[in-house]
Amino acid sequence: MKKLVASNADIIEFSDMARKVSFFSQMTVGLLEKIFAFVMLFEYRKGEKVCKQGGPGDAFYLVYSGKLRVTVKKSFFSPAQKVAALGAGDFFGEMALLDGAPRTATVECEEDSRVFVLLAEHFNEVAGGNAEFTAYMKSLSAARQFELNQKK
Repeated sequence: MKKLVASNADIIEFSDMARKVSFFSQMTVGLLEKIFAFVMLFEYRKGEKVCKQGGPGDAFYLVYSGKLRVTVKKSFFSPAQKVAALGAGDFFGEMALLDGAPRTATVECEEDSRVFVLLAEHFNEVAGGNAEFTAYMKSLSAARQFELNQKK
């Protein structure tokens, strides 16, 4: 993994992609601008893991370019099963922004990829002062948790 310097064009692209993510679409322009200050851009090589199942839920990821695979292990002795493929514009780790729970899957690069990263602590620092947005985030978290429980 290598941290890159995000250009203005990269940040504009992040803005366009983020507007398609449900909880970012509800943010005011002012709140989004504050969050942009914390967004980082990383480059991952083919075969590198972005996050591991069971690891800390401490960041949100938005795929800028490349292809990634999402796998889940049901038990310690079971093989990992591919449950999703991700590409440009796809995101994961939103639950980390909402509740900080451990990762429910492993995400690994199938090819060299660039990924925007927003740490939960930075997100909470910016969004925490907005009561209306915090309430919206809690409702999203509850709906997402219900959806995950239904898949079990």
